[in-house]
Amino acid sequence: MTETTSVFVIVDDEQRRHDLQTILEFIGETVIVADPGYWVEPLQNNEEIGLVIVDGDSEQAVDHLNELVEQQKGVPFFQLGDTPLEGLSEDAESRIIARIEWPPNYTKFVDSLYRAQVYRDQYADSLQRGQQREVQLFRSLVGTSRRVHHVRQLMSQVADKEVSVLITGEPGTGKEVVARNLHYYSPRRDKPFVPVNCGAIPGEVLESELFGHEKGAFSGAISSRAGRFELAEGGTLFLDEIGDMSLSMQLRILRVLKEQTYERVGGNRTLHADVRIIAATHKSLEDMIENGEFREDLYYRLNVFPIEMPSLRERVEDIPLLINELISRMEVEKRGSIRLNSAAIMSLCRHDWPGNVRELANLVERLAILHPYGVIGVHELPRKFRYVDDIDETREVEDSGLPSGIGGMAGLDAPALLPMNGLDLRDYLSSLEKTLIEQALNESDGVVARAAEKLRIRRTTLVEKVRKYGLRGEATDS
Repeated sequence: MTETTSVFVIVDDEQRRHDLQTILEFIGETVIVADPGYWVEPLQNNEEIGLVIVDGDSEQAVDHLNELVEQQKGVPFFQLGDTPLEGLSEDAESRIIARIEWPPNYTKFVDSLYRAQVYRDQYADSLQRGQQREVQLFRSLVGTSRRVHHVRQLMSQVADKEVSVLITGEPGTGKEVVARNLHYYSPRRDKPFVPVNCGAIPGEVLESELFGHEKGAFSGAISSRAGRFELAEGGTLFLDEIGDMSLSMQLRILRVLKEQTYERVGGNRTLHADVRIIAATHKSLEDMIENGEFREDLYYRLNVFPIEMPSLRERVEDIPLLINELISRMEVEKRGSIRLNSAAIMSLCRHDWPGNVRELANLVERLAILHPYGVIGVHELPRKFRYVDDIDETREVEDSGLPSGIGGMAGLDAPALLPMNGLDLRDYLSSLEKTLIEQALNESDGVVARAAEKLRIRRTTLVEKVRKYGLRGEATDS
């Protein structure tokens, strides 16, 4: 959350409420906790809430959540457990962006907090643009890297403009996802979005697919058929792999862009084309122009606003977030679930990813089939993804200095076991916090700002914790 917002905890069980507050404060969040029956008071005091965590077993939650939705616009919810909240309004139900098991898994919990912040930020951005439509995450554009942030910035600038967009990038980087989001955030969002893969359709068939045909136009044309331009009327036509289009078809597309008219194959009636063209390719159209394989005039018609998609190896820091998003999507779609330990994620971060996000998504699907609801280590990864050997993985666990832990908070990956004689929770959390801060500072060369970003806490909060644990010699402000 931001420095001015708090996490509002609505939990009837006193012990669970206390444990949740301890975890949130350990992460660096400001927490508002009220006793059952009195928790509506913070709303009356105009507290600025950034997230609501509600227990599905809370008897009084539903009575006030609908009121909270009206008072606190754009606030996301976490639900503990999966017990249905009967009587919850449709608006409130749509704001539940994560369902947290109890006790919580540390990695998933922290990442869910990040998703809540993204949700809040996107809601704020939509207000600044004067758009009151439903807030959605760019599902396959998850990440905090500079390259992804730049793509989002370009999308926000051009989405509501009536200009052609050319999306470039390697296969599997999410070019169609960008196109669909540009359509969704445009004035044409209530009209069709029609994708066409120009590379998957034979050249002799592509003309009919795009412009339609009349009955008897060619052998096999037993009836008239509307083309993709007609189907996309008033909306967006996405021409994927435009670089695979023949020169003759390029000329026809150029004419449509110039004159906004076309005819069906075998027809003589002129049809009007009110569509926005978004094109995509993984090829270098400039090189194709030099070789006479692509029309220069069409290139400049399409390339009014270029967006270049980064490859996954150019944004390695986004891989853990992407993995969590892909797993969350599988869970929502009831297709199973898995967890990856830190060594497996480290190994995946060293892979070159020639297939980009699509290759990562396929790997997660494969692992979920092979190891349903399992914890994935380096051993479980396919051989070509193993960049950390068994010795390194074992040493990482042994040298981490972490005790075996308590429910959901140990190690960040494996199931936690409470020692038979119990443990001091405060001492354990302090030890874990110090270890993670030391690791973040080491990986950031002692730069507090970068370490705070890794830990997803405010820089000022990290400075206070550095002083608390006597780590000043390891940290610098820049």
